[in-house]
Amino acid sequence: MGSLKEVRNRLVSVKSTQQITKAMKVVSAAKLRKAQGRIVQMRPYAQKLQAILGQLADSLEGSEGKKFYAVRPVKKVLIVAITSDRGLAGAFNSYIVKEAIRQMKETYGPQLKTKNIDIITVGKKAYDYFSKRDFNLIKEHNSIFADLTYDAADKIAGNIMQAFLDEKYDAVDLVYNQFKNAAVFIPTVEHFLPIPVAALKEGAKKTTTDYIFEPSQEAIVGRLISQSLRVNFFRTLLESNAAEHGARMTAMDKATENAEDLLRALKLQYNKERQATITKEILEIVGGAQALNG
Repeated sequence: MGSLKEVRNRLVSVKSTQQITKAMKVVSAAKLRKAQGRIVQMRPYAQKLQAILGQLADSLEGSEGKKFYAVRPVKKVLIVAITSDRGLAGAFNSYIVKEAIRQMKETYGPQLKTKNIDIITVGKKAYDYFSKRDFNLIKEHNSIFADLTYDAADKIAGNIMQAFLDEKYDAVDLVYNQFKNAAVFIPTVEHFLPIPVAALKEGAKKTTTDYIFEPSQEAIVGRLISQSLRVNFFRTLLESNAAEHGARMTAMDKATENAEDLLRALKLQYNKERQATITKEILEIVGGAQALNG
């Protein structure tokens, strides 16, 4: 009977776990719908800003925003690793850690050897990893996804942009998961600063729009560049947030399916054990009866 009791306890435990994973799947699905709506609405705005900047590429001379395109010898690098605050999302967070380390080793090998790479983490999981290892973690932003707002993203982006203007860093890269759909996310490394000039020139060739500037061309272009960078950073956070909920929903759905498979196996094992116990008891009764008759 000890074996039967053990199987019963496991059945109860797996059923409880399955109820939790089902609830987490429903919660993640609700959050995903909201996060997906935000990133779908943000993308056209961010892309339009990039297109306008592409058209105005020739207007950068003399503008304050020109400093964001300054290409300098890369001596000091900043990596911004964006993960989630919580786990139970499959390989969502581990992909970012691996991609950030790969970027440092393959693209910034000399800077990594001389410890000229600083790291800013957005999300507790990235902080947990890099804080316990030999990396220059200079700033962490935990719990930002609990209430993700543009103001919070704007503050982080502003500090990064100012550090680049002050020449504390010669290159800034963002590492995040790009949202594709509920089941798919793409680990992405995006060069944040300096702004790639080639991309702007490509955009300029595709459009021929003439703009009327008010109050002045220099002021408008400078403001657009700063605004575009801030919006782009906020977009990466929205991408990561939507991808996180999609990954967690998928992981919980798979966990629920696995729990169902395990329940079937445990029920079969329980029935076999129960049948064996009943058969054993019947044999003992028959054996006892035969002994009395003999």
